[in-house]
This record gives sequence, C-alpha cells and structure tokens, in this order.
Amino acid sequence: MPSSLPSPASWDEPEGLAARGTLIVLPGRGEHGGLYERFGRRLAFDAYRVRALGDPSADPAVLDEAAKLLADESLAGPKVLVGSDTGARYAVQLAAEHPAGVDALILVGLPIDPWESKSWEDELAARTACPTHQGRLAGDSAFRRGAIDTAVDLPELRLDQVQVPVLALHGKDDQVSPLDRALSAYEGHANVRTVTFDGGRHDVLNDALHRTAAATVVLFLERLRLSPELPVIAEELA
Repeated sequence: MPSSLPSPASWDEPEGLAARGTLIVLPGRGEHGGLYERFGRRLAFDAYRVRALGDPSADPAVLDEAAKLLADESLAGPKVLVGSDTGARYAVQLAAEHPAGVDALILVGLPIDPWESKSWEDELAARTACPTHQGRLAGDSAFRRGAIDTAVDLPELRLDQVQVPVLALHGKDDQVSPLDRALSAYEGHANVRTVTFDGGRHDVLNDALHRTAAATVVLFLERLRLSPELPVIAEELA
C-alpha cells in the first residue's frame, strides 16, 4: 500500500556537482519539512542533499520514512540525521536503533521539560527572533500553532547508545528548552560537541542567526567527510 505521508521536502546539489552527503531533517512540534526551505537551499548550494520530513511527534510513520532514507543507497553519504525540538529526541532514537545507517547527528534545541506558552505571540517570540521566519510561521496554514504546548510521549534520550559524532546547537536565550537543562543532558557524552548562539532562541536553524547556524553545520559536515574523528581543517591563530 502506498505511503500516506507527503513526499519529503527535497533540495539537491547544483547541476554538475557531486553530492557531498545527505541530511535528513526531523522537524519539531507543529512543523513540517517545508519550513526548512531556507536551510535546505543553503546546504544544497554547498552540494549537500537535504530531505526534510514531517513532525514525528504527530505521526510515528515519519520514523519509518527516515529509516528508508537512511537505507537508500542512491543518497550520498555521509548521512546525517538533523533533529529540531522533539525531532532531536527522535533522531537520537533512530541512531540508537539503526546505527549502521547514521554517520552523525545534529541536535537542535533539544527539549528536556514540558513548556507552555501563554499566547500565540508568546510562542512565536520563543521560537525565533527572525522576522522573516516569524512571518512564514504566521502565514503558513500547515504549521500547527500551539503544538509546542502539547504533551507528547517522547522517546528516552539514549545518548549513551549513540556511537557517532553529535553536533548540538542551542540558543542561549531558548525559553522552550533552557540552555542549562540541555547542557546537563549532554554532559558526560564525549562524542557531543555543543555550539551555543548568543541571543539564540528555540528554532536555531530558523532564527536570526540562521546563516551562522548553517555555516556551523557545513564546517561540521566537512570535518565529518574526512573522518568520524572530526579532524580540524581550519584554525584561527592569535
């Protein structure tokens, strides 16, 4: 029976260039893959393929779709799962259960505790400080307002079962998932490298510093292509 899931939002490398890897994006509560268009286009420009799926907290079938993409030999490696908000928790779950298909994780705005907004304006401000993305969310009928308040049964955070490199991105001004709580979850995991963003809010990939976030991701991917040990390829000298 054909899948009832919509096709992933897809962005490919420019014509004439070989794909340098594939990113599979798992959005957070209320989101859909199309909201990552800006991120997808920017990474595709650097010859990385991007496939953005739906919200796995709303439809568990999304995880089956992600597993299929991980097993798809036509997609270039390394293959990296990118999870934002609750999508980060599901990305960890997939990496723990399907380790052979995942080369790295990028976890964005990892949620630890429930959060409740007071209004739509409160939610919008907590998600992003970028006026362009705020406008996108406000005018997108497929985006589910208030979903970030929904209590969902999230998978256990099994970082101890993840053996691949992990890049954690987190906004210093994240109200939905306060930075100190996220850092506590990452503490003790030597394979996790954390980058924080001054003034950053919850949706780091779609926040005011989205260019810096995308550049951070590209640098991580370029190191990953060389080795899972992530050798340094650029160093600033004093």
